[in-house]
Parts: sequence; C-alpha cells; structure tokens
Amino acid sequence: MKALLMKKGLVPYLEGKELQLKAVEAVKSGLADMILITLQHPPVYTIGRAGGYENLLVPLEELRKIAEVHEVERGGNITFHGPGQIVAYPVVNLNRWEKDVHLFVDRLEEAVIRLLAGYGVRAGRKPEYTGVWVGDEKICAIGIAVKRWITWHGIAFNVNTDLTYFGRIFPCGIREFGVTSLEKLGIKEDPERVREKLIGKFEEVFGVRFEEIDENRLESMAGGLHDE
Repeated sequence: MKALLMKKGLVPYLEGKELQLKAVEAVKSGLADMILITLQHPPVYTIGRAGGYENLLVPLEELRKIAEVHEVERGGNITFHGPGQIVAYPVVNLNRWEKDVHLFVDRLEEAVIRLLAGYGVRAGRKPEYTGVWVGDEKICAIGIAVKRWITWHGIAFNVNTDLTYFGRIFPCGIREFGVTSLEKLGIKEDPERVREKLIGKFEEVFGVRFEEIDENRLESMAGGLHDE
C-alpha cells in the first residue's frame, strides 16, 4: 500500500475534520491507499452516531463553556479530546488492504497495545467495548466511520490529558469503568515521543512505510474538496 503521513500540532476539531475529508478525497482518487493524520485538539466533546446527550453529567450549556461540542459521523458515543492526547486519523482504502471493518479496528487496537507494551504496560481489549484498556480503565478510545470501504475518524490515546474533563460525561456511554492515561499510570512522557512511537506501531501492524507530506500536498492531491 502507498501510505502517507501528516503530522500536525494543536488543531481545532473542525479544521481536523477538513483535513480528514481532503484525505478521503485523495484516497478515493487512488493517489494513496492510506493517509494517517496525527494531531492534538483543543478541548472538545464529540458525540457519535450512537448518541451521547444522555451521558452528560452536567448541563450542555455548562459543557459548552469549557469546550466545543460537535456531533460527528463516527460510530460510538460521547468522548473528549484535548491537549496531551494523541489523535490519529487513519484514512484507509480497505479495498486495498482487507475489506473487513472488524479486522481494521482490531489492528488499530493492536498498534496501541504494542505501543503500551514498549512502556511495560500490559493492555488489552474488552469484548463488549471497542478501545484499549489497562485493567478496567480505558486509555485509548476508538471510533471510525466507513464509506465505500474508505475509513476516517480514528483513535484518541491519553498521554497526559487532563482527565477531569471526562468527569463531566460517561465516556463512550460506559458507566461502570473509568479512563486513564500514561501519566496516571506513572509514566511521564513527551506526547511528541509517544506520537513517533505510535506511528512506528502503525507501520508494523499495517505493513507499510510512511512518506510524510504537508498540508499543501494534501490539498493538491485532494483536487479541491467537494461533497457528494
């Protein structure tokens, strides 16, 4: 597969969404088979197709005072993104990899499990819940969208995220378990170093070697954004 990589810094959520849509256009046109976008977001709560307003622990108006709130196309429920959390959006043409959404999600989880193993952390899955868990606390949320076998949205891995934001919601609609981060686990690490290691794990599990691109190249590949 031809795999491209874009590394961005702190990007507002809707700008990140625009980058994803451009990547979808580029992949749809056949100019790449996979484009991985990695970044962080300012504080934002996103609500997936499974809903989420019923999982607010504070009034919506109060939530909007501390973070943006957006309804999104991915699967899953409500979650939080913020600084100190590595967000990775893999836009992949599953026709060129494996036409198996469950396997794709499994590979996303596997990349994070391998990343954590490198820090000496034993992580795993819960059969009833998507994502990566350390014990009964989720360290990485996963929510994707798939259209014509092209994926978008992705994963959010907590490095040193301010976890108090999660205290205002039932994250992913899960009431019986909590959330964690590398920092909460006693591992102090620069998010940038974590990002580089995560990119390496993506290369391992998907069997690719990334070529880094910038936003200008993505723009030219997309050939102008348009909605269907």
